[in-house]
Amino acid sequence: MGSTQESGTEGGVLTESLVVFLIISVVCVAGGLGVVFSRNVIHATFLLLVSLMGVAGIFLLLLAEFLALVQVLIYGGAITIVVLFVIMLTKSDEFESLVDNSQKPLAFLISIGLFVVMTVAAIAADNGNTVRASLKFSDLGHSLFTDWAIPFEVASLVLLVALIGAIVISKQGEEE
Repeated sequence: MGSTQESGTEGGVLTESLVVFLIISVVCVAGGLGVVFSRNVIHATFLLLVSLMGVAGIFLLLLAEFLALVQVLIYGGAITIVVLFVIMLTKSDEFESLVDNSQKPLAFLISIGLFVVMTVAAIAADNGNTVRASLKFSDLGHSLFTDWAIPFEVASLVLLVALIGAIVISKQGEEE
């Protein structure tokens, strides 16, 4: 039997994990393109959610279960909900509708240039595969609520103040 090559193929045949990675990558890119090209802001938010869930899937493939959980809870849940709150609390009829502008070709060229730079940097980077020791959830929880308790509470207070501020602003807008 042949040994597994580092490229993700066994004897020229794609492995299951590589196929799953390619499918999830297509979902991530399609969600991102949907965000960029969607004219409806609500649809763009849900397409962002699709892309973020794809990133969580990639974390699972990399055996980073905690990062996948954080991705789903924080980005997929909290950030998407905050974006939806902002969209619903702002008076979208006061804003001009999206129109095509003359800066699209320049933006396209800049994005292609950045893509080339990042691709060259990724190819030139050291791709040494190192296996890191896994972190136990109990150790993480203990550290979070002992060493990092104050920053954790400060972050929760900042989120609470932002939520209360959004409610106050929306109530003032209704009274006027």
